[in-house]
Amino acid sequence: MKKTILYSIAIAIVIIIGYLALPKNYYLRRALIYQKVNIEDYTIFSNREIPSDKYVPWKIDDRYNKKEIPDTLLKKIESFNPVAFLVIQDSTIVFEKYWKGYHKDSLSNSFSMAKSIVSLLVGAAIDEGLIESVHQPVAEFIPEYQNEKNCQLQLRDVLNMSSGLNWEESYSGPFSLTTKAYYGNNLHNLIAPLEVVEKPGETFKYLSGDTQLLAFIVQAATNKNISQYTYEKFWKYMGAKNSALWCLDNENGMEKAYCCFNSTAQDFARWGQLILAKGNCNGKQLISKDYLSMALSPARYLKTNEGKTVDFYGFQWWMIPNYKGMNIKYMRGILGQYVIVIPEKNAVVVRLGQDRSTQRYKEVHPQDMIDDIEAALAILE
Repeated sequence: MKKTILYSIAIAIVIIIGYLALPKNYYLRRALIYQKVNIEDYTIFSNREIPSDKYVPWKIDDRYNKKEIPDTLLKKIESFNPVAFLVIQDSTIVFEKYWKGYHKDSLSNSFSMAKSIVSLLVGAAIDEGLIESVHQPVAEFIPEYQNEKNCQLQLRDVLNMSSGLNWEESYSGPFSLTTKAYYGNNLHNLIAPLEVVEKPGETFKYLSGDTQLLAFIVQAATNKNISQYTYEKFWKYMGAKNSALWCLDNENGMEKAYCCFNSTAQDFARWGQLILAKGNCNGKQLISKDYLSMALSPARYLKTNEGKTVDFYGFQWWMIPNYKGMNIKYMRGILGQYVIVIPEKNAVVVRLGQDRSTQRYKEVHPQDMIDDIEAALAILE
């Protein structure tokens, strides 16, 4: 009896190993090996470099680190394992702090903050005339979408997360499309077969597949990979100190556009500064004010599944329309990655880390991000 049980277990192990060895299960093997996403996952993926060019150091404010985060807020912030916290006002660094061995030149994964960068790439392509407008049909860029179901889909629907595509946004299941996208090696094979199953342009539904689709559109419109386009249109002018890395689905493959732009706290802040300056960087308009006006306006014409008006999201950018009289825009990643723009204070706040709160402010915004805003406001008092 004992031998029979051992024999059955051995057969089961062989079957499982054989199943995992199948080429189609490449992503599942990696998911089982690494199990949990990490801010240093660029070390396990192939990457495409976005080189730095003409470094422009941030100015250091006379107030630099003279005022600490209030103890009550610091305890809250540190409970979610931060690695960097940076406050910039009037283009000068007022405060910065690092944890867990990280420093100003440490790379960290953006996770979904990359979505906001992809939105800017779309805007740059529109400014160049390579994309006609946000109302252009997606099918004009993606041949696989030239069918009855997908031909109705417009670029705007994808930008504001109302595509109606049958993407499964799940982070816990090993068989979800999001897991396959993160650990897999062929993003095209995940995006091309997607179908519109709900009427586009009506209901907000956050889908990482929408952002990945945008990246394929930008690539088709520009005939360049999005790392190259990011360099040519933005990074080379932004004064970054360090080269950025964008993780790929395979060597020389496609960028994981919905996530995985890797940079430093000080260089991430440059995206916020660009927004604060309404698209202008060192006297050069990198993206039009017209596109930014659309991208950074809440998509109030949409509803959530619960019937709530979408006053918190634009074109791949999050926003709080009236927080204590301030109209805040921000980039956001799953482990508490934030670039927060506070125009009323002429300030940019960056927080990078390894966890975030499950509590929500107004049912949408992570409470830890609100704590970061409060900490920055206290420093700037």
